[in-house]
Amino acid sequence: MISYEPLWSTMKKRGITKYQLIYHWGISSNTLRRIGHGEPISSTTLNELCLILDCSVQDVLQFSATEEELSSLNRRKEEIDNFRKKRRKK
Repeated sequence: MISYEPLWSTMKKRGITKYQLIYHWGISSNTLRRIGHGEPISSTTLNELCLILDCSVQDVLQFSATEEELSSLNRRKEEIDNFRKKRRKK
């Protein structure tokens, strides 16, 4: 799961507000809403935020897999392994 939690502390450290992102830097209010709700943003937006805040990607977002995501991934890996085994038998 992607979390934008680091963004808020990075903005605070840099003295940049949501208002400034919208009115001075042209980041849309909808983009900030999406970030606030943990929804996806484009890599272009991520690039812009890193440039504006003079920071790295890790200062804007972090990734940690949820139990549900890990479980789904493991099921998918098993499906792939089973498919490969069946192909080898032919």
